[in-house]
Amino acid sequence: MEGSEVADPGPGFGRELLACAVEGTPADEHPLRHVADLPPRRARSLAWPAWTPPDVVRAFHDRGIEAPWSHQLAAAELARDGRHVVLSTGTASGKSLAYQLPILTALSENPRSRALYLSPTKALGHDQLRAVASLTAAAGLDDVAPTPYDGDTSADVRRFARERSRWIFSNPDMIHLSMLRNHARWAIFLRHLRYVVVDECHYYRGIFGSNVAMVLRRLLRLCARYAPGGEMPTVIFASATTAEPARTASELIGQTVAEVTEDGSPQGARTVALWEPALIADLVGENGAPVRRSAGAEASRVMADLITEGARTMTFVRSRRGAELAALGARARLADTAPELAEQVASYRAGYLAEDRRSLERALADGRLRGMATTNALELGVDIAGLDAVVLAGFPGTVASFWQQAGRAGRRGQGALVVLIARDDPLDTYLVHHPAALLDKPIERVVIDPGNPYVLGPQLLCAATELPLTDAEVRMWDAEAVAGTLVDDGLLRRRPSGYFPAPGVDPHPAVDIRGASGGQIAILEADTGRMLGSAGAGQAPASVHPGAVYLHQGETYVVDSLDFEDGIAFVHAEDPGYTTFARELTDITATGPGERSAHGPVTVGLVPVCVSNTVTGYLRRRLDGEIIDFCELDMPTRTLDTMAVMCTITPEALADRGIDPLRIPGSLHAAEHAAIGLLPLIASCDRGDIGGVSTAVGPVDGLPTIFVYDGHPGGAGFAARGYGAIARWWDATASAIEACECPAGCPSCVQSPKCGNGNDPLDKDGAVRVLRLVLDALTRG
Repeated sequence: MEGSEVADPGPGFGRELLACAVEGTPADEHPLRHVADLPPRRARSLAWPAWTPPDVVRAFHDRGIEAPWSHQLAAAELARDGRHVVLSTGTASGKSLAYQLPILTALSENPRSRALYLSPTKALGHDQLRAVASLTAAAGLDDVAPTPYDGDTSADVRRFARERSRWIFSNPDMIHLSMLRNHARWAIFLRHLRYVVVDECHYYRGIFGSNVAMVLRRLLRLCARYAPGGEMPTVIFASATTAEPARTASELIGQTVAEVTEDGSPQGARTVALWEPALIADLVGENGAPVRRSAGAEASRVMADLITEGARTMTFVRSRRGAELAALGARARLADTAPELAEQVASYRAGYLAEDRRSLERALADGRLRGMATTNALELGVDIAGLDAVVLAGFPGTVASFWQQAGRAGRRGQGALVVLIARDDPLDTYLVHHPAALLDKPIERVVIDPGNPYVLGPQLLCAATELPLTDAEVRMWDAEAVAGTLVDDGLLRRRPSGYFPAPGVDPHPAVDIRGASGGQIAILEADTGRMLGSAGAGQAPASVHPGAVYLHQGETYVVDSLDFEDGIAFVHAEDPGYTTFARELTDITATGPGERSAHGPVTVGLVPVCVSNTVTGYLRRRLDGEIIDFCELDMPTRTLDTMAVMCTITPEALADRGIDPLRIPGSLHAAEHAAIGLLPLIASCDRGDIGGVSTAVGPVDGLPTIFVYDGHPGGAGFAARGYGAIARWWDATASAIEACECPAGCPSCVQSPKCGNGNDPLDKDGAVRVLRLVLDALTRG
């Protein structure tokens, strides 16, 4: 919002930039698949509410904010009235003011009032902290003392936050590990906590979101314990545009939440282009499949050409290394085409020092930088304004994230260009060939499942350790069975007044709310002993096995050893010029009936399963996609109890569709791969959150079967969401395969970078026949 409106150059501005980008491609390539012109939106401003103190209004005026927009005022009024509210509007719509206004008013009216701000990333939290520090100073609220409280905060500052600050900026991890665990030391803060802000709440999904939901519920019950009369603070959620934001926010706290979704901020006209890189004629990948030019390389070229045209451009990529390479590629092209601009391109990612990130943000804002390649570190909240173009090197995983990133273009109301460059991926292929799924469809709803027993059990134990659980609380959380299991295991004790922890139990440090299961593997540099990072024990066999190439903050390492017993992987710095891809053997069994429905020769269901997985070796692949060799490994077998979508098909029905017994394995395998790639269209997950198995002789009645399962113990809700929309999901999957121009299967349709069988066998045509067979059966049913 904040600031004056800018005259809109109109859609022609974005079209002109797009023409320049297309002009830079070889003459025989035609990458554009769709172009849409989105109209501008006019601002709707309203007067400041009568309850706002004059000093607070003046503080906003000093920042150039003359009046609130309609959605800001609607959310602020609901919060002022004590109603939990979620504000779900686009990037740059000024969501911060909606919670700053009632909080600053409360802090001004009552010197004892407190506020807590939570964000999923430290960078966003610090950005909001700086804005609030400026506002409180301008409003004369010197005793508020906004203070950070995160993993980087020193002991002295943490003590100051606890004892003196009236507005703390933190994250769910610190609330879980520190504030709730030591709540008696926070009694004054919790007693007077008036507002809790949960920023970018769409980020909390899957296992992480399920854990955060329980952290927030634990926080609110402790506030009720300390507050006079058991009063709870009002929770204000800020979210990107998602489907049913009030329902999602309600799931996070277990209480009713109002929603505000009508955006009153101005938005300039934008041109959105969907772009598919060309196939490379003289290069073949795994099993002879054609290889498409990488989205990162294409994005570098497009960014450089836009910068040459004078457009300030941001490019989003999927990895830290990708951000570095995209910036280097753009500089290299500019060195040939516009040498004077080559040094005005930089990369930005997590892992940089805070002062370096701030310097880059300022340089981009004031025009000293013309281009920046970044990970999603700049997707959330951080205020970068005035960009002419945004390039996305690959679909970011969810439609909400796409619009968050696209929203960086045209901030402050001017026109802009957005270019989505498809990766070699089935979902990207589908979206560029079916633009309505991206531009017109309702945004997907965030998926969380706080009732997952693998989440609920440890969280219940934490809650009981903080304050004994009453029977009413256990019923409210639908946790009777889980609580009973904890009692049977000797971790909780059942008494007439409720559930109490066993002596000596301290569960908090063992609960990783970010979702890693089975503990962590520490990744250490062999020569120095320096800890570079960590990996979940469940993911370690595929990501940090001996010989694996490991990336950390743009640097490349090779793994020397992996020890599960000690929880350590040793690595050494080396850039071998190739990447590695684990190969795995996976088996699956259904462990219960679950929910199933029969449709003639097809049965679909949502069932509990046990997945066993063994990494057998890894593929070494050059950066251009060429296969070098395969290296064998001897790794332990891992098991996972989770939930899966299951589909069985009779051999007779497959034969009727022209799939003979020899084609069944490849057809099912290809359909499974593509379905995994398209599930993020239905559920707000990443491809890495899910897995799949297909078999011609399945564990249910020996029938040909496809499973797609959640990659987290107990499930994360993604398979359940897919099962609930299986017709739409599998129709999109078939369409994605049909849209791909390759003759027999490639990474854009049925090949998977995660495939444990080396993408063999795969039958592209058979996959479409399988999917259409199932869809016809579901339609008849």
